[in-house]
Amino acid sequence: MIVKEIPAHPFGGVYAATICPMTDKGQIQDDNLASHLSKVVNTEGIAGLLVNGHAGENYALDRAELASVVRAARTVSGDRKVVAGINAERADVAAAMAEDAAKAGAHAVMVFPPFSWALGADDRVVLAHHRVVAEASGLPLFLFQGSVNSGKTAYQPDVLARLLEIDSVVGIKEGSWETSAYEATRRLTKRLRPDVGVMASGDEHLFPCFAIGSEGSLVSLAAIVPEMIVALERAVAAGDMAAGRDMHERLYQLARIVYGSPGHLATLRLKTCLVLLGHQPNAVSRSSISQLSGEEVSLLRQALEVAGVLERKAA
Repeated sequence: MIVKEIPAHPFGGVYAATICPMTDKGQIQDDNLASHLSKVVNTEGIAGLLVNGHAGENYALDRAELASVVRAARTVSGDRKVVAGINAERADVAAAMAEDAAKAGAHAVMVFPPFSWALGADDRVVLAHHRVVAEASGLPLFLFQGSVNSGKTAYQPDVLARLLEIDSVVGIKEGSWETSAYEATRRLTKRLRPDVGVMASGDEHLFPCFAIGSEGSLVSLAAIVPEMIVALERAVAAGDMAAGRDMHERLYQLARIVYGSPGHLATLRLKTCLVLLGHQPNAVSRSSISQLSGEEVSLLRQALEVAGVLERKAA
């Protein structure tokens, strides 16, 4: 068997993009949060956590809540790293959040493009927003490359090249959701900044992205089935494509259902999976939709059964 060397990277490996458990009234449930973070980060092979990402409802939490999640993650993470997501429309607010994250113990911050950028944003605004966050936190910085269909949150090559001029950039959560775009981002990055890690993020095509090349992954399915994501990455790294394809087949249906249309229900679907697996007591989020339909829950159950992490119900 040919073993492919994985380039050493300070933030390499699989990071789970975690959820934020809520009480029935929509407040952060501290004990369930600690339990969730601890269970995931202590999975053998997990390199760290991405907290306050889209799956963690960063858009719905206030500054104090965001900082409290980072502190909770640092409490249980031990020597594993914590990356804190930063998502705000205003650069000054994003900077304050980044400073909060640094004080709370984050090892790095990730700048999520404000949702309004999907409708259009001046390239100078994109660059200035990232520079302000970088200066405020003083921490290594992750970029987030948006889906090919998401307007200005998907950075064009010239914009990405200028973002890579920021000295503190250490990695990219590559969410193009298309393998050809993933490869283009990776090739550009490795040409301009070979020290920057390009991390696979599109859940249903982790396998081809790992095969193209990746320093790891920052991905929310790792908050549901962390062992499987670690196994997939290791199989591809070891050149065992048969094992990688097998894991891909087990994960594909689950990823497609969780991230299918409408995409804004992904967090609720992730939380519902955790309920079905017995890891969380409820699937409450701050979405205006409080629960999935019976049909949607049934589809998730079937996908978890196909993945082999939930026992099939007797007919």
